[in-house]
Amino acid sequence: MDPNRSKLVISLAWILFWALMILVAVEDYQRHGGQALWHPILWEGSSALVSTLLLLAQSRFTRDEHLIATPVRWFAMRSLWLPVWWICFTPLAYGLRNGVYALAGETYMHDPWPRAFFYESLKISVFIGLFTVIHFGILSYRELLGARLRAEQANAQLRQAQLQRLAQQMQPHFLFNALNTVSSLMHSDVDKADATLVALGDVLRTTLAAGDAHEAPLDNELRLARGYGDVMEARFAGRVAIGWRIDEDAMKATLPVMSLQPLIENVFKHTVERTSEPTRIEVSAAREAGTLVVKVEDDQGTLAPGEMQGIGLKNLRERIKALYGERASLTLHQLSPAGVCSEMRIPCAS
Repeated sequence: MDPNRSKLVISLAWILFWALMILVAVEDYQRHGGQALWHPILWEGSSALVSTLLLLAQSRFTRDEHLIATPVRWFAMRSLWLPVWWICFTPLAYGLRNGVYALAGETYMHDPWPRAFFYESLKISVFIGLFTVIHFGILSYRELLGARLRAEQANAQLRQAQLQRLAQQMQPHFLFNALNTVSSLMHSDVDKADATLVALGDVLRTTLAAGDAHEAPLDNELRLARGYGDVMEARFAGRVAIGWRIDEDAMKATLPVMSLQPLIENVFKHTVERTSEPTRIEVSAAREAGTLVVKVEDDQGTLAPGEMQGIGLKNLRERIKALYGERASLTLHQLSPAGVCSEMRIPCAS
C-alpha cells in the first residue's frame, strides 16, 4: 500500500467515524423529543471540526513514521499530544457552539466548566485512542506490504544474479571444449577444421543472440545443440552418431538457455571420450501433459558416481531450480544393458 493510499484510507475512516457520531447524536436527540436537528449536528460537527484541526496539527508537527517498527515508542510519541487535546478541545468546540447559538438568538447551555472539561477530555481521549489504534493498524499493514515487496524484489535480484553467474560459468566451459576440438582437427584435417570453425561460429552466434534471456524456444536450443553436435562428430569421426527425434508440437516450448547442449556434452565427456566403441546418441523432445520432456540417451555409457556434480550439469540443475522450483527436474539414470539417459522435465503451457 503506497503512502497516498494509506492516507486516503485513514481520511475515509476519520470521516466515517464522525459521520456515525453525528447520526447517533441526531437519533438520541430525536428519541428525547428534540425538534431542532441542527443542535445535535452542531454539537458533534463542532467536535469533528476541532478534532480534525488538532489532528492535522499533530500530523504536521509529529514525525513518527520511522517508529512503526517499535510500537511502544510510536504510541508514546502520540501520547505526548494528549495534554494539547485536553487543553484545546473543549474551549474551541464549546466556543464554536456558543458562537452559532448566539447567531441564532439562543443560549448554549452546558455543564459547569470543570465538569465539562473533565467529561469532554475523557471522551476525546477515548475517541482519539481508538482512532490511534486504527491508524497504527493501517500504517503497520502498509509497512508489512512494503517489507514483503522489498523482500520479493531482493529475491528476484538475487535469482537474476545467480542465473547470470551460472550462465557465465557455462559459456566459457563450452567454448573451451569446442576450441580443443578444433585444435585437434587442425593437425589431421585442415578442411574439416575449417568446416568445424564455421559450425562453431554458428553456435556462438546462436549463443550471443540469446542475450541476457534465461529461456529460449526449443527450436533455438536445437540449433545450438546441432551445431555443437556437428563439431563433436567431426572430432570423433567414426566413433559417434547423433539422432534427433523431436515432436513438432514441442518446438515452440521454452526451456532454459543452453540447457540441451550440456546434456549432449556430458555424453561426450563421460562416454565417448572413454570408449573406443561406436556410440549412438539419441536426442528426443516431446510434450507430456503440460510438461516438456527432453531426453539425451546413449547406448554405451555407465552412470558414474558424482556425475551430476560436473560444472555443466550442476549449473544446469541450479538454473532449472531457480527458474521453475520444484515443478522441473533434471535426472540421470542407467539404461539396460548399457547406456545412460539424461531427462529434463520443464513445465510448459498447453
